[in-house]
Amino acid sequence: MLYRKFGKTNEQVSILGFGCMRLPLMPGGVAANINIAESSRLIRYAIDHGVNYIDTAYPYHGTGMGSAGQSEPVVGRILRDGYRGKVKLATKLPSWLVHSRKDMDKFLEEQLKRLETDHIDFYLVHALNKSSWKNVRDLGIGGFLEQAIRDGRIRYAGFSYHDEPENFNAIVDGFDWSFGQIQYNYMDEEFQAGRSGLEYAAKKGLGITIMEPLRGGKLAQNIPESVQSAFSKAEKQRKPADWALSWIWNHPEVSTLISGMNSMDQLKDNIEAACAATEGSFDHSDIRIIDKVKTIYRQRIRVDCTACGYCMPCPSGVNIPGCFDYYNNHHMFGKEENYRFLKPDQRASACTECGACEAHCPQSLPIPELLKEVKAVFEPA
Repeated sequence: MLYRKFGKTNEQVSILGFGCMRLPLMPGGVAANINIAESSRLIRYAIDHGVNYIDTAYPYHGTGMGSAGQSEPVVGRILRDGYRGKVKLATKLPSWLVHSRKDMDKFLEEQLKRLETDHIDFYLVHALNKSSWKNVRDLGIGGFLEQAIRDGRIRYAGFSYHDEPENFNAIVDGFDWSFGQIQYNYMDEEFQAGRSGLEYAAKKGLGITIMEPLRGGKLAQNIPESVQSAFSKAEKQRKPADWALSWIWNHPEVSTLISGMNSMDQLKDNIEAACAATEGSFDHSDIRIIDKVKTIYRQRIRVDCTACGYCMPCPSGVNIPGCFDYYNNHHMFGKEENYRFLKPDQRASACTECGACEAHCPQSLPIPELLKEVKAVFEPA
């Protein structure tokens, strides 16, 4: 396993971290019903083979973002028998559930008990965006984090980010963070924080953790034949997941990436890739192949929506950019399941064809007609 310095903390973290948002489930596929035996086998195997960054969060493997999930207590159980001392443990304060300064302490104390530990190595304020950052900032998040570090409940404070690029730097500058977590992969260079955010945070000395390195598995499974053909022309042959992970590790700003590995084959493949990702192992010819792959995927885009938001708000409540994003993902990567998370009035079927959106679209897209195509794919009669 290879390790990198985690920003100004000077801690050494494995370049491959184990994400505990998608642990194996018992038959039936209920998110809260984790297969503890298999999860333990995977996580302990990872630790035994050098993975020392374990990432979880308050709502993971629960019934929704408003309730406590089962990931934290299962991770706490798995890290018994001396395994807790072998890892850097990361979990997250559910920012959207914080309504007072007391809530911050309440959640942290609950998480320490759920994880069966007296401290969290890397504690993140979860899913910050412009509005949630203002909320927790005004409620005293800075003082809370400083106190939790002083009394030893956490060692380092960080945040994860889910918002537009222009709001990222203000959050980086808003507190003396030790690290940050952003979504980044070769198809999402400009998404949310993006490359500019990655570079800005690194210049500020933050350790950088990458989430969704495989775009929820889409860059590792069901690879189109044209993409596989591009990969096959490389001098060094890699599996699709290896291509995606190695592209990220090729960024010196990145300290570690989190992969949600729920099978032993995935785990072994990723560990093998992590052990081979030495400096210079991903060269200019590899970068050219990734550029070709990105072009192939982008040619599969069906709606040339830039998500500028000029079409919003829709009078009927339709999440127009969201619908088009799911539709494009469906054609780029195959089956797209996240559409179901849209509320009924946000879906394409709620469009009344009033035409208000078309008047504001800089791309002059025939939005109501395109929404019919989205409906036909995701909401067939």
